[in-house]
Amino acid sequence: MNAPEADKAHADIGLVCALPMEIQPFLDRCEHVKKYTGGSYVFRGGFLDRIKVAAVQTGVGFARARAATQALIDAHSPPWVLSVGFSGALKPGMKIGDIVVATSVCDLHGQELKNDVHFPEDPEHGLHVGRILNTDEIVRKAEDKLKLGESHQALAVDLESLAVAQICQAEKKGFMAIRAISDDCSADLPAEVVSILSETGAVRAGAALGAVLKRPESIKEMWKLRGDASHAATRLASFLDGVVVQLYDARH
Repeated sequence: MNAPEADKAHADIGLVCALPMEIQPFLDRCEHVKKYTGGSYVFRGGFLDRIKVAAVQTGVGFARARAATQALIDAHSPPWVLSVGFSGALKPGMKIGDIVVATSVCDLHGQELKNDVHFPEDPEHGLHVGRILNTDEIVRKAEDKLKLGESHQALAVDLESLAVAQICQAEKKGFMAIRAISDDCSADLPAEVVSILSETGAVRAGAALGAVLKRPESIKEMWKLRGDASHAATRLASFLDGVVVQLYDARH
């Protein structure tokens, strides 16, 4: 099997994520994975069995996600683009590692794009199907998450999926948002999570050290957050494996 041409190859499936750890467990399942940069974005391409996949790491936020999704489509012209990664639960009872498949993505300003997705819901086994809400910043407080879930009738919140959906609509690409719950409604996220995460998705070492010096107990909270994120990424990889195969087989 030949490895893909890094910056020219057509891909069967495109993946858009904000952070490298969101997609790494999935890429670990792939072969011939190559990493390269295009503009200010990091791309990775490889094969899941016979299926060519291309992933772009956007960094955090709406504008970066829009630009990176456009760059992914321009470089690889995938018929399907998936917005994947972490999300915060907006409903009580959802657990770390639960999967959310979006039937629509909306924001706080009244924009919404519906997605004609027919997926069997199975909340008891951690699979939820419904609306995903995009916000402009991380929603830290459990109380705020519950209020947003109620007011927008949404299951989960992230920062990028609507941006990806908008570009896919404009480019007439198939779109799905598939998110793994990395923080639930049982507790607030530590305040330091906002300061240590840079726009590109890299962890600011200086900010992390400063946070620990100011509030030593934050190191325990951040360590738990990392463990929760790792579990969510592993669950996401397993679910994506099946979705990518289904989307590919439906076209061939």
